[in-house]
Amino acid sequence: MFTKLERTKVFRDPLYGYITVDYKLISDLIDSKEIQRLRRIRQLSGVSMVFQTAEHSRFTHSLGAYQMANLVITNVMGMNEISEYEKLVFLCSALLHDIGHGPYSHAFENVMEKSHEDMSVSLILSPLTDVNKILSINDNLANDIASVISHSGKFPLIESLVSSQLDVDRMDYLSRDAYFTGAAYGHIDYFRILRSMLIKDNQVMVRASGVHSIESYLMSRYHMYFQVYYHPVARSYECILEGIYARLKDLALDNKEIDASIDSFISVLKNNDNILEYINLDDSYVNGFIKQLTRSKDKILNTLANAFLDRHLFNFIELANEPTIEELNRINEKYNNTNGKYFYKHSKVSGVAYMHSKKSDINDIKVLLPNGDIKSLDQYSPIIKGLRTSSYKEIERIYYFED
Repeated sequence: MFTKLERTKVFRDPLYGYITVDYKLISDLIDSKEIQRLRRIRQLSGVSMVFQTAEHSRFTHSLGAYQMANLVITNVMGMNEISEYEKLVFLCSALLHDIGHGPYSHAFENVMEKSHEDMSVSLILSPLTDVNKILSINDNLANDIASVISHSGKFPLIESLVSSQLDVDRMDYLSRDAYFTGAAYGHIDYFRILRSMLIKDNQVMVRASGVHSIESYLMSRYHMYFQVYYHPVARSYECILEGIYARLKDLALDNKEIDASIDSFISVLKNNDNILEYINLDDSYVNGFIKQLTRSKDKILNTLANAFLDRHLFNFIELANEPTIEELNRINEKYNNTNGKYFYKHSKVSGVAYMHSKKSDINDIKVLLPNGDIKSLDQYSPIIKGLRTSSYKEIERIYYFED
């Protein structure tokens, strides 16, 4: 049904050695405008301001998630029972799951008011995109891939493999981000994890003998979030970007003149369903207009744009360190004005090593015991049971800009 290449295409990769492509469909998707755009969007946005080697792109991660899906198909017991069509839905979903990311990723989501998952679905379903045209070789393929990314419940097994607590997305980005940041605690034994996984009753399970590798994986993810992804310096850099985005949006909505070439950006801010203009946006585009804004007549844009290029970051206060009332009052007084919102951010992030919600089964990692019984990971592992409550961590900070 799906054409295979005469010769397997390969991409060199520092994690897997080679990323292999056997289907023409996958090769065509990789060459599409929407996937190639991801080469121009950093995977870790502001984290590169802390870890200077974190220059890898959304493109490298998307190919990595696809290859991890390939490894699941070839190494996880029970995957040989799903049809070729379902395997292609899985591979395509892994490859396309991040195509909706905007420039500097999550900072852009906040101002655009549309999640990257929703934008990914829009790009997959829009007849205006290369991706949609390529997927049209099958009447149902685009809709089915979109349903996986949006968690509609049509393909529960594939949905859990693409996005859950134990999925191809996380297994790739943890290993990849650890490699490029040099963070030792992010390394995971993904091959051991894959060997311990199996499919039973259309669900992903883990053999009891592989629980130690899962425990290590969950702790690695936990440490990466608080030591890398939530790093205060990375967040400080993104605060500048959010301030620029917010100021541009306010000026555009007031129909004020903006002294930079940002037509595509403004079009998307005014209409987040503008697919063609959205595809024009990437980190290079944003860097270009920010450089123009360093000469802006608007003092706010001028200040923030120069701070962005010169790495003049926001200061921050950790509220857990109990700053003095005088210091907090000084900051609040300084930024308690109309323009203060561009230079002041109150941020709160939290995380836990293992999530298990009774409302949703997708985050419940199930353990298959030798006698055939099935237990949730937190029921089987005393370590994970303790971490469900003891590992909850919350960080609350105030970020502010000082001249």
